[in-house]
Amino acid sequence: MPASTVLILAIIGILSLSFQWLAWRVRVPAILFLLAGGILVGPVLGFLKPDEVFGDLLFPMVSLAVAIILFEGSLTLRFDEIRGHSKMTRNLIFVGSVVTGIIATLAARWVLEISWAVAMLFGAISVVTGPTVIAPLLRSVRPSAKLANILRWEGIIIDPVGALLAVLVFEGIVSWGQGNVFGHSLYIFGKTLVIGFSTGALAGYLNGLVLRKHLMPHYLHNAATLTFMLGVYAFSNEMAHESGLLTVTVMGIWMANMKQVSVDSILEFKESLSVLLISALFIILAARVEFAAIADLGWGLAVVLAVLMLVARPLSVFLSAIGTDLNLREKLFLSWIAPRGIVAAAVSALFAFQLQNLGYESAVALVPMVFVLIIATVTLQSLTARPIARLLKVTEPAEYGFLILGANPVARMIGQALKKHDVPVALADTNWENVRQARMDNLKVYFGNPISEHASTHLDLTGIGNLLVISPYKHMNSLATYHFLDWFGDTSVFSLSEGDQDQKARHQTAGKIQMTRGLFDDVSYAKLASLASQGYTVKTTQLSEEFGYNDFLVKYQGQALVLFVFDSKSRIKPVRSMDDLKPDDDWILISLVPPQDRKERKSRESNGEGAEPSAMGKEPSAMGKEPSAMGKEPSAPGKEPSASEGDSSTESSSPRS
Repeated sequence: MPASTVLILAIIGILSLSFQWLAWRVRVPAILFLLAGGILVGPVLGFLKPDEVFGDLLFPMVSLAVAIILFEGSLTLRFDEIRGHSKMTRNLIFVGSVVTGIIATLAARWVLEISWAVAMLFGAISVVTGPTVIAPLLRSVRPSAKLANILRWEGIIIDPVGALLAVLVFEGIVSWGQGNVFGHSLYIFGKTLVIGFSTGALAGYLNGLVLRKHLMPHYLHNAATLTFMLGVYAFSNEMAHESGLLTVTVMGIWMANMKQVSVDSILEFKESLSVLLISALFIILAARVEFAAIADLGWGLAVVLAVLMLVARPLSVFLSAIGTDLNLREKLFLSWIAPRGIVAAAVSALFAFQLQNLGYESAVALVPMVFVLIIATVTLQSLTARPIARLLKVTEPAEYGFLILGANPVARMIGQALKKHDVPVALADTNWENVRQARMDNLKVYFGNPISEHASTHLDLTGIGNLLVISPYKHMNSLATYHFLDWFGDTSVFSLSEGDQDQKARHQTAGKIQMTRGLFDDVSYAKLASLASQGYTVKTTQLSEEFGYNDFLVKYQGQALVLFVFDSKSRIKPVRSMDDLKPDDDWILISLVPPQDRKERKSRESNGEGAEPSAMGKEPSAMGKEPSAMGKEPSAPGKEPSASEGDSSTESSSPRS
């Protein structure tokens, strides 16, 4: 008995969630499992036949889903981010896109002998990589910070730029097909561009104005923006055939670059939408792929893929690298990494529908070409990127850096102390004032929830393998701890005590999270903030035979709180309990110490010892290097050398929570 439509829809939803979870567990792009799963339940098992299940609703459903994908992608395209990044990234966006598009077009036309229209559209679509496929690959490979930033920002920016290029090429094809003469085709294309750009800009401005002036309650912002965008998309299509995709892309770009308009909450809203709607879309699209269509392309498809991966990408990279400081090994690694993603799959399926309706018979080859390109690039590059990176020696060393949840004054003091020892540090906070202060302190910071999908593509974790929870937000602390326990491991997540030891059992924190508690001598965030408000500062102390750990405790009368230690092998470790701390004489301590008494400071200065520096800028890195001050004898036995401490705090005496 054939399955009912309700059962099929429910199974699609279950499969969508299952494949998303599986991708999260094995840390590969989810699109790989979604497409493979769709092929399995579609042409392989014959369980899902989208054209029969959805009928005439299939094309409108795909069309609206693609509009959502392009709108969300365009919301991430900020012009200041393009200007603010390396020359290599900008060249890959503009030079690389043109080179890849031209080579892909010529290869598809000459090797597969498809029409110029379909070949040009394939060339435009093949430009797009995307953050959803780049981010998981970078986490697995861990290339150098320079390469990771280039690839990450290329994926973020090329997503909407490549989609816009594909839309423009498609509009040109459609306008040419509707015109009997060159002049009329040019008129149709111009009309599409004018309506697309003008309607998109006006819609983006009006929607941004509503958000900026709070003309709508906050809980309606996401739903209203999505509904308005879909309405604008439909209206634009009515004014000019198939101009809607260009309109929503321009609308998103306008909103992303409009001053005093926050689109972060809209991007977060897309997370829940994408898990079911977009995931289900790719299962449905993959289920329509026919093996016969792939077989008809023959070995020519393998040749086209080889040209894209072994000719187009390397040529794009080497041309884009002219005038940059990239060496040969770095260029070779970049030449291999260019997996295609969600935008390519969605846009190809939609445009194939349209071109077939316009009479382009070879358009039937577009979807299998793009889907095979996605599966081949994601699979091959995910499996080989790490060994290739190791062979080329472009990987990062051990991930000893820290992601600090919180950008409050205490977290900023700790972040500055770690940064001055060349320890990679990134702070994350949802409080804008804290984020602003961290940026003023020249700390790398992420504004938002670090476990969101937006963070998965925008939060740079290069060199970072530990989580440090220094935040007053108990709910977010627990969620972040759970998330990064699975990512970093049980021994790399550290959090403060929340002072709940005396609560009843039903209020106790879950055992898995409780394992991470008890950092810095079981101190709570409230206690740390209180110490900072009393004038405590973060300082570095180099122990020696003349000034050992006991001398350190005596100096500060047992009031200092040791936060981190660098051991004799230059490994950094957070301190859980000072009672168990037994540092050797060549260790370095990073501690929270009480304010120095004025009389003691004047006495030290009068004895010629000099004042303690206000920052640790004079002290070189302790990570794998010999600090210049470490090898010097102290000025007097039993005293701490004046160059051995530095005050890393630049905060006021009354930090905010």
